[in-house]
Parts: sequence; structure tokens; C-alpha cells
Amino acid sequence: MSNAPSAIHSEAPARLIELREAIARRARDCDRAPESVKLVAVSKTFSADEVWPTISLAGQTRFGENRVQEAKAKWPPFLARHGDLELHLVGTLQSNKAREAVALFDAIHSVDRDSLAAALGKEIARQERRPLLFVEVNTGEEPQKGGVLPMEADTFIAACRDRHGLAISGLMCVPPLDEPPAPHFALTAKIAKRNGLSLLSMGMSSDFAAAIALGATHVRVGTAIFGARS
Repeated sequence: MSNAPSAIHSEAPARLIELREAIARRARDCDRAPESVKLVAVSKTFSADEVWPTISLAGQTRFGENRVQEAKAKWPPFLARHGDLELHLVGTLQSNKAREAVALFDAIHSVDRDSLAAALGKEIARQERRPLLFVEVNTGEEPQKGGVLPMEADTFIAACRDRHGLAISGLMCVPPLDEPPAPHFALTAKIAKRNGLSLLSMGMSSDFAAAIALGATHVRVGTAIFGARS
């Protein structure tokens, strides 16, 4: 890993700063404090050299990865040098990767089935490390996606708490690509409210403005920072 910005992604720090300003403006427009919306820079598929400028030049501290193995390969040198970095798992988590995920990540956004909740409960107790946990809700009821169905969310959240001893902090959703996102964000916020959850992970590069208006506390943005993925 070099300290010099990648030539390919040298615009990433400037894009990141512009994005932060846009998030802050949107929050103020919605009568919210800008600091109430946290930006998770989704760095999946981008190399360490491509990510480094956003840390060294733009001071970004919160990043999202989709896969445990990719994060294990990329992030330990960064974490050793920067104690303030937060690593968020925003992709699907296999139950057999729960041990590694609990050890590495500060937040897991994709808790979505009983077997995973059980594995996370055991690892959190064993490691005495407590990442933020978000239940993923499949608001569009899309069969190809992970996430609990909206009508099953209350029961699953209760099981996470009562059966597996998990401290669920919030909900996450990814609206269908071919539908307006606002109704999906509103549904997620409604489920969170009735379950006493304060955190909402929703909104990406194309729809974070709508998500902020509907209560997002974490927006997950990658393309608007790092560019299109190959």
C-alpha cells in the first residue's frame, strides 16, 4: 500500500467532500442536524491503494465492505495505523463467517435469519465484542435478496433479542431498483419505530436524499465516491 493517491481514483477525496456537504444540506433541509446522518463509504471491490486517499486526504473514518474475506485482506494495515476507523459489513453474512465478522467489523447491517442470529449471539458472548447490529428487511419481498419479510420483522427482532441475546440497534433496507425508494424507506422507518429501534441504514448513491428525509441515520454510498465498479 502506498501513501500516494491512485491516479485512477484521485478524484475520490473531492467527491467525498462534496458528498458530505450534500448530505449536510439535505439534513438541514429536513430540519435535522447534519451530524445525525453518518456516511458509510462503501469501498467493496476497490483496492487498498484506491481507498487510502479518502482516509489520508479527506479524513473518512467509516467504511463499508460486502465480504468478510475481502475485508480481512484489505483492512488490517489501515486499522493498525488508524484507531478511529469503523468497518461496517453491508453485504450478506454467512453463519460460518460469524466469528470473523464479529472480530473485524464494528457494525453488521445484514442480520436476516435465525441461524445467523444464533451464530452472532454465540460469538459476541465468546469474544465480548459488540458490533452494532442491523436487521435487514426485504421491503420489496424480492426472492433474490436477503432480508426478513416486512410481516415477519417484528417476530424476528423479538427472537434476536429474547432467544439469542442480541442488542439490535436498527434496520437496513435496499429498495428494488425499479420502484420509487421512498415507500420502502417509510416502511422500514415504521417497523423500526414500533420496535424501539433508533438507527436506520438506508439510502445509497442515487437515493440518499429521500432516505435522509425519511429518517436515515446511516447512508451507504460507494459509486458517488469511488466511481463505477468494473
